[in-house]
Amino acid sequence: MVSSSSSSSSSLNNLPLKPIPGDYGWPFFGHIKDRYDYFYNQGRINFFKTRMEKYQSTVFRTNMPPGVLIPSNPKVIALLDAKSFPIIFDTTKVLRRDVLDGTYMPSTAYTGGYRVCAYLDPSEPNHATLKSYFAALLASQHTKFIPLFQSSTSDMFLNLEAQLSKDGKAYFNTLSDNMSFNFVFELFCGKSPSNTKLGSKGPSLVTLWLFPQLAPQITLGVPKFLGFAEDLLLHTFSYPAILVKYPYKKLYDAFYESAASALDLAEGKFGLSREEACHNLLFVAGFNAFGGMKLLFPALIKWVASGGEELHRQLRNEIRTVVKESEGTVTFAALEKMTLTKSVVYEALRIEPPVPYQYGKAKEDIVIQSHDATFEIKKGEMIFGNQNFVGKDPKVFENPEEFVGHRFAGEGEKLLKYLYWSNGRQMDDHPTAENKQCPGKDVVVLMSRLMLVEFFLRYDTFTVDASTVLLGSSVTFKSLTKAS
Repeated sequence: MVSSSSSSSSSLNNLPLKPIPGDYGWPFFGHIKDRYDYFYNQGRINFFKTRMEKYQSTVFRTNMPPGVLIPSNPKVIALLDAKSFPIIFDTTKVLRRDVLDGTYMPSTAYTGGYRVCAYLDPSEPNHATLKSYFAALLASQHTKFIPLFQSSTSDMFLNLEAQLSKDGKAYFNTLSDNMSFNFVFELFCGKSPSNTKLGSKGPSLVTLWLFPQLAPQITLGVPKFLGFAEDLLLHTFSYPAILVKYPYKKLYDAFYESAASALDLAEGKFGLSREEACHNLLFVAGFNAFGGMKLLFPALIKWVASGGEELHRQLRNEIRTVVKESEGTVTFAALEKMTLTKSVVYEALRIEPPVPYQYGKAKEDIVIQSHDATFEIKKGEMIFGNQNFVGKDPKVFENPEEFVGHRFAGEGEKLLKYLYWSNGRQMDDHPTAENKQCPGKDVVVLMSRLMLVEFFLRYDTFTVDASTVLLGSSVTFKSLTKAS
């Protein structure tokens, strides 16, 4: 039986039914060629652009890294437009089991032997329990979000100023990583990591734990002639979890000892063992939260910097005016009044989403539509969505490659239904036990707004140098003008 991603079957008849273009190449060698194109010959963006142009379609077949020696099947159907892409979020038609990292799943030995919530499909019983637990845990910390983030960023900005004064430049990523880990740990554990056995090593320990899990997706940016060696090391075989047993154990012990109230909640209200709850909590804190913030904040600062002094002037005027009207206090109500600040955050999430790729496997035969044609996806085929293209769909967004700070302000708010950064729509969709939308969706938006608010309460304008590192942006401050 064939189902449709459209609510109206008649609408499917408006566009021709076409076979999905593209192919997977020769057995075994096809995925290697596509992997080399993706990492070394064309790059992450041009890999898809060239295929879109070749097939004259935003829906096509291709292989995704790493290839058959790590996942059993690298074959995907790519969806690169805003019309076809949302089918991935329909969990009645698409299975989201073990697809967080793409066509492969790291060993459960990385997470204490548990398949943590991020790898579960909503149809699995434990998904609802764990997702509800995270929602309850975040709700219980609601009053801490603003003051704790303010305290964390205050320390970060002091270190930023000191480094800039000393060296004439300041590398933002390391400062942001330290702030992010401290914030997440204290939010869930109620104490600073510096008051535990972790000391200041938390960010480096998490990064060590994350690296072998994500290695099949990354390139170190080596010269092209070293591509073969890097490909052999990173993309050919899975790293055994024993390599990061020590950093993971140290992190686990710190969370187990410090997050007593969070684990009490899991055990008392949701019937989870403390061990399972702690492995899941560590994954949420380390992989989802810290890992996401590691990409989120440098990208936000990079794009705001690109807006120049005029955008900075508009932001600081809005932020300072609203805070002054709020008697000098940053509150949830005050943040809601900052329409440009909200829009800038959404625009950064559109143009550089922290998690750009989503995967899912068709539970049944599905009919989808792009802007130009209708296609049928067969049961069992892997679906791949790339938000680097979905968020820049030229049939939805005007000047999609440009960072436009006010894009989502005023009438532009209607475009939020096409913003999918959180594994669901920004507008109307909410995290539930029945979907895979990020449980911290609203917290991410809140923290991003707070980052801009705290920044522009202190500073008038700034400049940076930006480049790419691993899976995200690298940002170095060159200048910083304090608030006049």
